[in-house]
Amino acid sequence: MNYTILVIDDEPQMRNLIRMILEDAGYMVIEAGDGLQALSALKQHDIHLCIVDVMMPYMDGFTFAEEVKRTSTVPLIFLSAKGEEWDKIQGLKLGGDDYIVKPFMPGELVARIEAVLRRTYRLNPDPQMLQAGPLTINEDAHTAHINGKQLNLTLKEFGLLLLLTKHSGRAYSREQLLELVWGDDHQSSERTIDTHIKTLRLKLGDAGKMIETVWGIGYKLEASK
Repeated sequence: MNYTILVIDDEPQMRNLIRMILEDAGYMVIEAGDGLQALSALKQHDIHLCIVDVMMPYMDGFTFAEEVKRTSTVPLIFLSAKGEEWDKIQGLKLGGDDYIVKPFMPGELVARIEAVLRRTYRLNPDPQMLQAGPLTINEDAHTAHINGKQLNLTLKEFGLLLLLTKHSGRAYSREQLLELVWGDDHQSSERTIDTHIKTLRLKLGDAGKMIETVWGIGYKLEASK
């Protein structure tokens, strides 16, 4: 299997160094300069593993991990100059699969990547695929396709679609959807759900009718529609 690794670091020289190490080891590499760029890259590419710096502008590595782990199972390795015990514990608590402190040895980096990839994909070699009519969701790669065409979804849109597809036929209230997809983001309201569902239906095209309004409750997805 050819693995694609997303390298997230605000220092171009560090990204270039990691790229050379990984390409020499046979990996495909995508780069991002901060967490926001990385979220965009995850929507555009099938990423198998992320290497994440902690201290970055716009969105730091810990915040990025929180966002990603709400809707994706892609493995994360933190690679940071922050080597205090608290930083390592925090990174692992947020869903990191490993934490490497800079400076690092190239051989160690590759070995740790190989270990995480083995745990993630060889123990579960088949990606988690969900099918609902013309809709196909690859949970591991964080992608959704309609009749083979990839949808351009935000993290929250993907989270909603994934949840409704996983539990096809089950009606969720707006409050439940907020809790399960938005988590601790208290700035969102139940009206936010209606807006995202409307956008999802538009992006799904004819398949958007699979997402049904359950009056007095909320929404559900019926694959037979």
